[in-house]
Amino acid sequence: MPMLEQVDLGKKLDKAASARKLKALQSRLRLLQYAVQEANIPVIVCVEGWNACGRGEVIKRMSELLDPRLYQVVRGHPPSPLEARYHFLWRYQVALPRDGETLVFDHSWYARVLEDRCDRLVKKKEWRQAYSQINEFERWLLDDGAVLLKFWLHISKKEQQRRYRAYRKDPLLRWKLTKEYFRQHKHYGRWVKAVEAMLTQCNPAHAPWTLVEAEDLRWAPVKVLETVVTRLEQALRLPAPQAAPGAPAGTPAPRQTPAARANKQGKRSAAERTEEAVEWREE
Repeated sequence: MPMLEQVDLGKKLDKAASARKLKALQSRLRLLQYAVQEANIPVIVCVEGWNACGRGEVIKRMSELLDPRLYQVVRGHPPSPLEARYHFLWRYQVALPRDGETLVFDHSWYARVLEDRCDRLVKKKEWRQAYSQINEFERWLLDDGAVLLKFWLHISKKEQQRRYRAYRKDPLLRWKLTKEYFRQHKHYGRWVKAVEAMLTQCNPAHAPWTLVEAEDLRWAPVKVLETVVTRLEQALRLPAPQAAPGAPAGTPAPRQTPAARANKQGKRSAAERTEEAVEWREE
């Protein structure tokens, strides 16, 4: 069965649950950001999806509490004349984050097998070769110690059309409706084939895609942040924070002081010391 057909677009969160979860996840992510800095781990997040799928909202929620000195967003754009002279991956390589920093690509190197393919900007041979080149590139990033997360925000053609109509009525959002937006909607079926091929051929175990049900604008940011937090905790070998007894889901347990933890555990591992830094790092 095609991967996109398995996405449950009916998933939703109410306003109260969304606010509670976002607050806890954003606070945890800020602490993890400093732990990542101390561990010298570069973090790369690729956010892909349909036009009008809410990428901007997801990135906004992800970055609201982050330290801007350690975080950057790179927006996708057509290659400049200089960038077009080199291999299509070159312009992404020169933008990669330094150790301990986080970089979010709002559209990434997958433009080669999506926009370039669907809009016929390159020859068929070129976008077909790109799958193996991308897999090799991502393998290199991981071998170099990076954490790589890839998200596809999925909405239906009907929902995309509904959002286009809302954009047209809103003078603050009307600017988003470009020729590219309407061209993608017109060729939605062509794009589905390209997305399915991308999800199938560039989905190795070491760099899997996370499919995000994005028709509900409250659900999508929560799922993305949960995935990012979990992956960073795994990279840092930290245990997930447990909720206090009787507390709502997403509420962290009361913190133990470093002295009390040291008295209880004696010698601590490097992972435990990193966890302590996460919990007690002061701004």
